[in-house]
Amino acid sequence: MNDLSDNEEPGRLLAEAAPGDNAPALSVSELSFALKRSVEDRFGLVRVRGELSGVKRAASGHFYFALKDENALLDGVMWKGNVSRLPFRPEDGLEVVATGKLTTYPGRSKYQIVADRMEIAGAGALMALLEQRKRQLAAEGLFAPERKQVLPYLPRVIGVVTSPTGAVIRDILHRLADRCPTRVIVWPVLVQGEGAAAQVAAAVRGFNELAPGGPISRPDLLIVARGGGSIEDLWAFNEEIVVRAVADSEIPTISAVGHETDTTLCDFAADVRAPTPTAAAEIAVPVLAELSALTRELGLRASRAIWRDQERARERLAALSRLLPPPERVIEQKQQRLDDLADRLPRALHNRTLRAKGELDRLAGALRPALLHARIDQAQTRLAATSPKPQALIQRIDRDRQRLDALWRLATSLSPDRVLERGYARVEGPDGHAVTTAAQAKKAGRMKLHFADGAVDVRTDQPGGKSGGTGKAEQPSLF
Repeated sequence: MNDLSDNEEPGRLLAEAAPGDNAPALSVSELSFALKRSVEDRFGLVRVRGELSGVKRAASGHFYFALKDENALLDGVMWKGNVSRLPFRPEDGLEVVATGKLTTYPGRSKYQIVADRMEIAGAGALMALLEQRKRQLAAEGLFAPERKQVLPYLPRVIGVVTSPTGAVIRDILHRLADRCPTRVIVWPVLVQGEGAAAQVAAAVRGFNELAPGGPISRPDLLIVARGGGSIEDLWAFNEEIVVRAVADSEIPTISAVGHETDTTLCDFAADVRAPTPTAAAEIAVPVLAELSALTRELGLRASRAIWRDQERARERLAALSRLLPPPERVIEQKQQRLDDLADRLPRALHNRTLRAKGELDRLAGALRPALLHARIDQAQTRLAATSPKPQALIQRIDRDRQRLDALWRLATSLSPDRVLERGYARVEGPDGHAVTTAAQAKKAGRMKLHFADGAVDVRTDQPGGKSGGTGKAEQPSLF
């Protein structure tokens, strides 16, 4: 039964062009590229404001992101060539204005903006980014007071990171020449715009990598300087790469960026912040005239101190000399004692010679040959008396051998194994001790019976001493 009405077409198995059909079937690629051309023609140049989200930089250098507001989200991409010209580093949450064209990505049926340029959307967004970055770096300890280094009092070489053509370097050199002429090495860099942050960071790290005593002298102090300007002009000194380079510097660093009212993150990371580049030069070195005057004053003070010490020493010497006796009196006493000793010396030598001669005579008398022969004869007599006689030794050995034989015969007769030859047995427990009672046998459980021709292991019927209730010892069984 057919339920189709007269006006309905039945479903077709094969797609065929019907007569009068003006909508031919398109491939997916044809439709996708037609849509891509339509979007690019209609939106060839747009400026879109939104909050960055999902910021990611691929290994190829391309930059992928999304712009969003409270109601919608737009994917975006910036190619590597344009990314390198960005004056800031894009971060999640930053509000920006992206300029470019809309296109589609047929591979995923998405539309996106291909951005050629990107700016931060107003000073408010820029300050919000600055505060966020400041909190992040402070949490890492880059601004901690304990990281600060003490500046050298009189640096021999000063390294300056700044623009070589601006008024800043001239002000610094002029102030240093006025105060204390010092050798200055300038590392020229861009101080604003594209690539400025990377050049400043590279300069700070480059000064730190100089070897002491090398062909280029390693500075004792660094000054990172720039003149005043807007927050956009000074933004390179707020970039993370610059802040980390200054914080990691082993050379003490002065930050002199902008005017007194300008503040950058580089100021927090440096060891000392100067309100202006000229003030940085004043902080770096003392005034030579003041230093010379101080040196002269200290020299005069040292001379006066030495003179006072000499005067006090002369006064003490005069006071002590009044307490000493006259030199003639001291010499007279020593001369008198010398004369006394000179008079006693010949007598003492004569007496000592007489005593030595008497001692020599006494010892010589004891060394007469007759006395020596007598002592030798006495010693030989004592030696002969104490020497053992062979016959006496032989007799003593025989007596000791007879005693040993008697003791051996006695031990043999008393051995418990002698009675085994007459049919007796010796019972030995597991511990090797003799078992002499039935109670010990019950407790032992396992025993060994020793006969004259060997030993046999036995055990009781109930080990542990438990009987079957009769109170009599059980018969052992062999095993």
